[in-house]
Amino acid sequence: MASENDKLSLAGSVSLGTGVMIGAGIFALVGQVSELAGSLMPLAFLAGAVIAAFSAYSYIRYSATNPTSGGIAMLLKAAYGPGVVAGTFSLFMYVSMVVAQSLLGRTFGTYALRPFGLEDSALLVPALAVAVIAVAALVNLVGVGFVEGSATISAGFKILGISALAIAGIVAAGPAALGDVLTTDRGAGGGQADGVLGFLAGTTLCILAYKGFTTITNQGAELREPKKNLGRSITISIALCTVVYVLLTVAVAGSLSVDEIIEARDYALAAAAEPLFGSWGVGLTIALAVVATFSGLLASIYAVTRLYDMLRDMGQAPSLPSAVRHQSLVITAGSAIVLAAFLDLSQIASMGAILYLSMDIAIHWGVIRHLRSDIQATPVIPAIAIGLDVAVLGAFVIIKAQTDLLTLAVAMGIAGAVFASQVVITHRAEHEEQAA
Repeated sequence: MASENDKLSLAGSVSLGTGVMIGAGIFALVGQVSELAGSLMPLAFLAGAVIAAFSAYSYIRYSATNPTSGGIAMLLKAAYGPGVVAGTFSLFMYVSMVVAQSLLGRTFGTYALRPFGLEDSALLVPALAVAVIAVAALVNLVGVGFVEGSATISAGFKILGISALAIAGIVAAGPAALGDVLTTDRGAGGGQADGVLGFLAGTTLCILAYKGFTTITNQGAELREPKKNLGRSITISIALCTVVYVLLTVAVAGSLSVDEIIEARDYALAAAAEPLFGSWGVGLTIALAVVATFSGLLASIYAVTRLYDMLRDMGQAPSLPSAVRHQSLVITAGSAIVLAAFLDLSQIASMGAILYLSMDIAIHWGVIRHLRSDIQATPVIPAIAIGLDVAVLGAFVIIKAQTDLLTLAVAMGIAGAVFASQVVITHRAEHEEQAA
């Protein structure tokens, strides 16, 4: 067991949390959210923060009472017992986090190639994504100390750099920029959806920019004073990211029209910096994106491998042959590499949102139905979280069914495969228990 001095501090926990959150979400999703929510894109990011805050309650209550290295998996097991339901939704969470890593990798590749005019390359973007995921996995072999130290430094750089860029963008766009963003209806540009439905669907993607807070629940066994610091870390991380995201999206909306944001949707932040600040602004944005996505990969791989270890120990995830070392790292990074190689940013984001919100609903229902007395949770807050999740996910699925049925089918296929695997695993375990 690690000594108290070797465990994560509150600052280190917040750094890892924000390291996962401030990554591909803000750099890759601005254009995609604009395509759905139109000129209400900044408000969609704010709405995403509100939903994340309600969702965080269930995770904080359980993790503060039962701090472990597999917080979400243990929560589901406690709520539903070992079996198909707990295993399915635990793997939903795991897969959604692996999907987020592939999103980080693709975003890294897109921004890194922007100076060379190759950001739309169908070959180089995935190749660079694969390479950076592999490098991040190798760095994780160095250990907790290095990952925490690098996360602390990069988190500070990202928050200060992005905030400075956002504030400068608002100032450069003029004092009226904020009012224009909040009151002017410039339409959805690309025309996927209008009104409330489009806003809710856009908010669904925004939630991906905040869901990294859930990785903090996996730090329980490695965090100093977890019963006190887990809740603090999650709250601080969400609050920091909300301020950064809202400032930055207002700056982008003040610089570009909705149509322009959508046209440059995979690198909208760099496109927004150019008319305001020229080449140096683009260079700074690219540097921030590269640091944010790489550090996000480091933090995400660190957290997700520990979740996989827990799932494997619980018998809900497969193992490789015993000769293979660092199995959870190999499986996690390998899966992210495959997704980054074959799916684009829009497809990756859509699948991640569907799987994550499905799992989130199961978490809150489990707290209301089975755990509220054990963890002293007020049922009203998880109930509100379920209502918000259902509203945004329903809108998103409706629009995807109309505009991108293939991605929706792939997401459903992955969900079905995960469920089927858990049925087989549970049946096999029951058979072995009866034979014994």
